[in-house]
Amino acid sequence: MKNNLLIAQSGGPTSAINATLSGILKLASISDKVDNIYGAKNGIKGVLNEKLIELNELKKNINNLNKLSFTPGAALGSCRYKLKNINNSHNDYKKIIDVFTKYDISYFIYIGGNDSMDTVMKLNQYCKKNNINTIKIIGAPKTIDNDLKEIDHTPGFGSAAKYIATTFAELERDISVYESNSVTIVEVMGRNAGWLTAASALSRINGNNGPSLIYLCENVFDENKFIKDVKEKLKTKKSIIIAISEGLKTKDEKYLSFKNETNKISDVFGHVYVAGAGKYLEQLVEKEIGCKVRSIELNLMQRCSMHIASATDIKESSMIGMKAIQMALEGNTGQMASLKRVNDNDYKVEYTSVPIEKVANKERKVPREWITENYIKDDLLNYLFPLIQGEIDITYNKGIPSQFIF
Repeated sequence: MKNNLLIAQSGGPTSAINATLSGILKLASISDKVDNIYGAKNGIKGVLNEKLIELNELKKNINNLNKLSFTPGAALGSCRYKLKNINNSHNDYKKIIDVFTKYDISYFIYIGGNDSMDTVMKLNQYCKKNNINTIKIIGAPKTIDNDLKEIDHTPGFGSAAKYIATTFAELERDISVYESNSVTIVEVMGRNAGWLTAASALSRINGNNGPSLIYLCENVFDENKFIKDVKEKLKTKKSIIIAISEGLKTKDEKYLSFKNETNKISDVFGHVYVAGAGKYLEQLVEKEIGCKVRSIELNLMQRCSMHIASATDIKESSMIGMKAIQMALEGNTGQMASLKRVNDNDYKVEYTSVPIEKVANKERKVPREWITENYIKDDLLNYLFPLIQGEIDITYNKGIPSQFIF
């Protein structure tokens, strides 16, 4: 029997998720414990549908592996597929194990966020329950939301934060050229955790003004207080820019965006799409203040802007991949590769592992002591700053970044 490796990606893509894939392939290519390497197309659904591709040629080509590291999106494709409780759905699990057996899979690494770690946990639980100990199942974290537990920060977040900080700095310069009052509201991703919105404050580190107001979804949002805040800022500044989390909630625990839309769509994990808070607040400012106002939704650009990616993020994402395959080769299973900050003054991290049960279906929010009602504190700024450092050396072809595509 051979010892083959299977890798899959899941959830929302990031600028760094392929760097994790590349890291896994680089270390696996030099290990005598791995015979063949496969990739599942579109996550766990690719396993269920037996859509596997060989990656043996890719692992030998260092140029393509480096290009892969600097390619946004999920190169293997992604999915949002929820495995049912192991006691309620035997068919999916049996089919997955049958595919693993058919292809002699000894190691399965799933790159993804919270929902993907749920899949890792359930697969591991199924194997334990059925005394299947020949398959090592490991989670490799990613999410721009930075909301995973048991990790200092998630791969993909630093690059998204760098894009947001840069965009706010550029927008602030743009809106400052006119003499008339204006309000620009920028909606940033983050359903229940405001890490990305907080990153907008990084736009002031080079002397820029940055956003005048920042509203995170960790705080209850008060419309009257918001209008009062805006009016106060406009007394001292003609044009202001405001950062808001898409997941702002009112005191009745309802998303602010729901006031604009009645039919809300949920994914298979029950996550409701909540974009629209910025547009609602644009209409509110127009009604209550009457000045020039526009809303901007950064949307997918936050997670796919490789041209402004953080070199720190790309490097750490690759190392997380290497840590994940190392864990599997050492016989670990039911674990997630992780990292922790070991030195605040001289930024350093070390790569560790954590039991998957400590991560799956849990959510890490911005600590309340790091934020105010309408801004963030220096402690949070200091936490964010090292994560956006460094620029990557992208290869351009005919004026456009060159990317790896299967």
